[in-house]
Amino acid sequence: MLVAVLLLLPTYLYVTYMKYVHEIQYEFRLKRQSHLIVRAMEEFDPNETKAFDYPRFRTFQSGLYDVHFNPIFTLIKHPLMIQKSGYYLQNGYAYLVVALPEGRYFGASYLVIGGEISYARIYQDVVTILLSIAALIFILSLFFLDRFALPFQRINARLDQFIKDSMHEINTPLSIINVNIDLYHRSNPNNKYLQRIKAATKTLATLYNDMDYLIKNERLSFEYETIDLSHYLQERIDYFYEVAALKNITIVPKIDDEVHIFFNPTQLQRIIDNNISNAVKYSHEEGRIEVVLERFEDRCVIQFRDNGVGIEDVNRIFERYYRENRDKGGFGIGLNIVKSIIDKAGIELKIDSVYGEGSSFSYSFYPPLYLIA
Repeated sequence: MLVAVLLLLPTYLYVTYMKYVHEIQYEFRLKRQSHLIVRAMEEFDPNETKAFDYPRFRTFQSGLYDVHFNPIFTLIKHPLMIQKSGYYLQNGYAYLVVALPEGRYFGASYLVIGGEISYARIYQDVVTILLSIAALIFILSLFFLDRFALPFQRINARLDQFIKDSMHEINTPLSIINVNIDLYHRSNPNNKYLQRIKAATKTLATLYNDMDYLIKNERLSFEYETIDLSHYLQERIDYFYEVAALKNITIVPKIDDEVHIFFNPTQLQRIIDNNISNAVKYSHEEGRIEVVLERFEDRCVIQFRDNGVGIEDVNRIFERYYRENRDKGGFGIGLNIVKSIIDKAGIELKIDSVYGEGSSFSYSFYPPLYLIA
C-alpha cells in the first residue's frame, strides 16, 4: 500500500499537470484557427456577387453568433452554455469564444470555435510509465526478497547438510544395536528393559528412514507395484507395538481385508510410519490410537485417529523443520515428506483436529492407485 501511495500520488499530480498543459496547447491551436477564419472574413469583399465560402476544418467546428449567442451561421452541433468571450471546457469539448467588432462580420458579435479534446495520449503515457515502474519494482522486489531470504536459505541448507552428515554417524551404531538386540533376544527371555531398547531403536530407525528418504528422493525413481495394503498396514502396526507400549498406548486396527493398491512400498512406509509415529508421540499416557482401512466403491481410505494433544496450527505442520512441541523430539521433516509424496501421487488428505482433544488424518487412494477388486 505504501508503494501504491508513492506511485499514485505523483502519477495523479503528473496527469493533472499534463492535462493542464494539453488544454493550454489546445487553446493556442483554437486561436490559430480563429485567426484563419477572421482573416478569411476580412479578405472577403461584400460587394462581390460571389457568396462567402466559410472556412471548414476536419477536427474543429466553428460558428458566428449574435450578441445573445443566437447562431447566425454555425457548424457546431452541440448546444453552447456560454455567455461571454473566453476559453471553455464543456462535456469533453473545448471552445474558444472570440469577440468580434460590432456589425463588421455579417452582423456577428462572436466567433466560436471548438473541438473534441482528448486526453488519450496522456493516459497511454501514464499507463506506460506505471507499467515500467511496476516492472522495475517487481524486479527490485525479487532481488531484495531473495537477499532477505538468503539467511533462511543458508540455515535450511545447513540443516540439510547436517542431516546428511548425521546419516553416516547414525547408520553404523543403529545397525550394531539392532543386531545385538536380536542376538540377546534369542538367548534371553523378553523383559521390559529389552522392550524399551527395541522401542527406542525403532523410533530412531523411523527418524533415520525419514532422513534417508529426504536425501535420496531427488536422485532415485520410486517404482510402483501391487501392494496388499491390508497386510502391509498390519505389519507396520505390529512394528510400532513396542513404541506404543512405552506409553501404555493401545493401537486398535480396523482393517478391511484384501485391499490392494498400486504404489511404491518405500513411499507407503513413510506415510504410514510417520502417521503412527506422530500419533504415538502426541498421544497421552494410556491413550488409544485407531488405524482404519476402509474400502469403498471408488476409493480406499486409511485413517489415523488419536485422542492426544491435537494440532494448534494445521496450516504449518507440513513445513520442513516445523515442530509445534519441541519437547517431543524429532526434526520436523516427517509430515513434510508425507506431503511431498501425496501431492505427487494425487492422494487426497483430510485433517480433522481439535486442539487439546486429538487429531484424525485420512488418506484417500483413488484409481489407478486403488485397485478395485
